[in-house]
Amino acid sequence: MIQIIQHLPDRVIQTEGKEFLYFSGTSYLGISRNPNFQGYLQEGITQYGTNYSSSRISNIQLDIFEETEQYLATYVKTEAALTFSSGFLAGQAIVRMLQTEGELFYAPRTHPALWTSNSDPSFLSSYQEWIEHICNTTEESTSSPLVFLTNSLDPLYGESYDFSWLQHLSTHKRFILVVDDSHGIGVIGNDGNGIAEQIPSLPHVEVIIVGSIGKALGIPGGVVAGNTQRIAQLKKSPFFTAGSPIPPAYLYAFLQAKGLYQDLRKKLFENIELFQQETLSLQLFQSFPNYPVFYTQHNTLYDSLYQHQILISSFPYPSPYHPYITRIILNASHTQEDIYQLINSLKIQKA
Repeated sequence: MIQIIQHLPDRVIQTEGKEFLYFSGTSYLGISRNPNFQGYLQEGITQYGTNYSSSRISNIQLDIFEETEQYLATYVKTEAALTFSSGFLAGQAIVRMLQTEGELFYAPRTHPALWTSNSDPSFLSSYQEWIEHICNTTEESTSSPLVFLTNSLDPLYGESYDFSWLQHLSTHKRFILVVDDSHGIGVIGNDGNGIAEQIPSLPHVEVIIVGSIGKALGIPGGVVAGNTQRIAQLKKSPFFTAGSPIPPAYLYAFLQAKGLYQDLRKKLFENIELFQQETLSLQLFQSFPNYPVFYTQHNTLYDSLYQHQILISSFPYPSPYHPYITRIILNASHTQEDIYQLINSLKIQKA
């Protein structure tokens, strides 16, 4: 059921004249309604204004862009990084470049930001099956480089991805791995720095991290991070030179909020641990440790919880013609009382 609302939800949502607990969305750290972050943003607006629509290659350069990109590169453990006005634009910038360099191989459910006009990744096959297929295919392929495109994890079905398979690729060929870390950065990895540290460092595999920074980090923009040569090449792309940048006030807030992000991440993990412990015996969900998405095959759970004034995520994806995907999504704004109310409603439904 589609809900039309007049405010941005946080831990609760107002709809149909009632207040519902809200367990959906991608603001995993609750940044979108966090008053401390809003304070940093207001400071940024005072210094940089509400928007900046000039080209990044104009003769007037704001210092905040390079400062943020240097920090992001260090944060996600790469040599360099480049920001864009959206994660989708960042994805298109890199994939349009790579489609002229090598053959593209898509993992199941790879985000549409990395699609080309000719790509149609399966949303039904498994990641493990794809890995086995890739390892067999690469031995036979004469193309070089081979370009693998994948998400860092599966935020739809609550699955983590293991990248150790890269170690089994031939060392006599060159590979490029593009990982969309939109739903990982800010949550997974040491200090929330995403998937990068979990990817083996191999001389014949170039790793490129791409994604939105609008989920956990709450910044309306995207990033591509990789080696210095790749980012220098990307700076010449019209996707970068002709596109407006992220509003600099948000980048100011991002740099000010380093400690806030860590505090909220700790709170999120406390919520996750509580929910996992109390619902494990119900055997309703598929999830992995320290990640706030809990997938269930029971689509009727949406209606059941709705009767208890709890709203969860349930809709067909990636198009109206695909099956419904039903999930409970926690965020750092949820209180312990919110979590227990959800748990008790689930136990009543399961009884």
